[in-house]
Amino acid sequence: METLMDFGTKIMSLFEAVMGMDFTSEIVPMLIMWAIGGLLIYLAIAKDMEPTLLLPMGFGTILVNLPLALTEGVISEHGAIEVLYNAGVANELFPLLLFIGIGAMIDFGPLLSNPKLMIFGAAAQFGIFFTLSVASLFFPINEAASIAIIGAADGPTSIFVATALGSKYIGAIIVAAYSYMALVPIVQPPVIKLLTTKKERKIRMKYEGKAISKRTRILFPIVVSIIAGVVSPQSAVLIGFLMFGNLIRECGVLDSLSETAQKVLANLITILLGITVARNMNADAFLTWETALILGLGLVAFIFDTAGGVLFAKFLNLFLPEGKKFNPMIGAAGISAFPMSSRVVHKLGLEEDNQNFLLMHATGVNVSGQVASVIAGGMILNFFGN
Repeated sequence: METLMDFGTKIMSLFEAVMGMDFTSEIVPMLIMWAIGGLLIYLAIAKDMEPTLLLPMGFGTILVNLPLALTEGVISEHGAIEVLYNAGVANELFPLLLFIGIGAMIDFGPLLSNPKLMIFGAAAQFGIFFTLSVASLFFPINEAASIAIIGAADGPTSIFVATALGSKYIGAIIVAAYSYMALVPIVQPPVIKLLTTKKERKIRMKYEGKAISKRTRILFPIVVSIIAGVVSPQSAVLIGFLMFGNLIRECGVLDSLSETAQKVLANLITILLGITVARNMNADAFLTWETALILGLGLVAFIFDTAGGVLFAKFLNLFLPEGKKFNPMIGAAGISAFPMSSRVVHKLGLEEDNQNFLLMHATGVNVSGQVASVIAGGMILNFFGN
C-alpha cells in the first residue's frame, strides 16, 4: 500500500511539474530535445551511423530532458547519470579505457611497411589548428581549443580534451565529433574531388607489403609511447593507453585479453559513454546559438583536415619523379576516422580506375592519423591546460 501511495505521489508531482511549466520557455525546449534524441536514435538504427554511441546518447538525451529530471534522480547530485558522469567522464576514465580497446583493434602493419606515410597523418591535423584560430574569434581560448579538437576526428580524444579543459559545451562537441565521423563518406569525397584532378586520382601506388617482424610490432607501441611522452607530455596518457591496447594485440600471449578489449571492453565503455555524456544535453545547455556555431566549426575542422592531407601530398608530388608520386587522395585518410576514411579513399580510387587499389596505403595513413590526432590533443592540453 505504501509503495502504491509513493507511486501516486510521484505521478502527482510529475503532473504538477508539467502543469507548472511555461509552454514557450520550458515545454517547447523539452520537446525539441526529445526530437533531437529521437533523431540520434533514428540515425543509429535506420542509417547505422555510430549506433553503439548515438543510440545510447539519443536515449540519454530524452531521459535528461524529462520533467523533474534535474531533481528526481536522473541528473541530480546522486542520480544515476550524474554518478556515472563523475565516475567515468569528469575524471577522463571512460575515454582512456576506450583507447585500450581501440589500440587492440588497430593493425599498424601497413604503416610499418611504409613509415613515411606518417607525415600525412601529421598534415591532416591542420584543421584542428585552423579551427582553433577561427573559434578563438567567438569563444574564450580554452573553449576554442576544446572545439578545435573536433578536428581530431576521434571521439575519445575530443571527450578527453574537452573535459580536461573544463568545456561547458561538451555535449555539443561530442555530438559534432561523432556525427561528422559517421558522415565521413559524405563530407570527404566532395572536398577530395575539388582539390584533385582526374589524372591525380588515377595515380597508382605499388604496395610492397613487407613482412613486419613480431619484434618490430612489439617495440613499436613501446617506442611511440616513449617518444610521445617526451615530445608532448600531456599526450602520454592518451598515447600510452592506445599503445597498451596495441601491445596486448601484438604480444602474442594475451589473445583472449586482446579479444576482450576489442569487443567487450570497447562496446561496454562506448555504451556507458553515450548515455553518460547525455548529462550535458539538457535543453538549457544545448539549445543555444553556441551549439549551432560549434556544429559549424566542427564541419570546418573536418573539411580543412581533409584538405590539409590532400594538399600536402600534392606539394610533395612537385618534387617526386613519375612513378614515385603519391596519389594525393591518401592524404585525406590522415584525419583518423578509422577505418571509414581509408575506405572512402579506396572507393574513390576504384571509381576512377577499377585496378587502382589504395586501401593498404590509405590504411597506413589512417592509423598514422590516429596516433597524430592523439598527439595533437596532447599539444592542445600542453598549450592551454592548467
